[in-house]
Amino acid sequence: MNTPGRDGYGVFNFIQLMIRYGLVVFLGSGLGGLCRWIVSMWISRLTAGWGSSVFPWGTLVVNVTGCFIIGALYGIPDNAAMQLDEKTKLLIGAGFCGGLTTFSTFTHENYLLFQSERFPLLALYAAVSLLLGFAAAWAGHSIVR
Repeated sequence: MNTPGRDGYGVFNFIQLMIRYGLVVFLGSGLGGLCRWIVSMWISRLTAGWGSSVFPWGTLVVNVTGCFIIGALYGIPDNAAMQLDEKTKLLIGAGFCGGLTTFSTFTHENYLLFQSERFPLLALYAAVSLLLGFAAAWAGHSIVR
């Protein structure tokens, strides 16, 4: 058994594995981030008359969509006909969904609502995001089972 540090062989394999999987996550994150930006811009234009300058519709849409995708991805039973390998799960889950969804933006937008003393809107946005995100993850699991 080659363990990291004993003969150097294990360390090399570990680094090689991390580079291969890291590149998969990197590519997925880039695609997810690009999609987040495109969808957010599109939703902002679509909701221009709905108070979108105050309520972050674009972030809500991408976060709920990401919850659905990751729910569907990890909801696939191990014995299902459609099996995904580990690299594909990393590409879509950690990569694409990680780049698509954004907790930091969600938190910042909540802070801006707090700072501007829009407390009812803050409560609404936080609650709707969490409830729809949970519902979307549940739906994703349910659909693939």
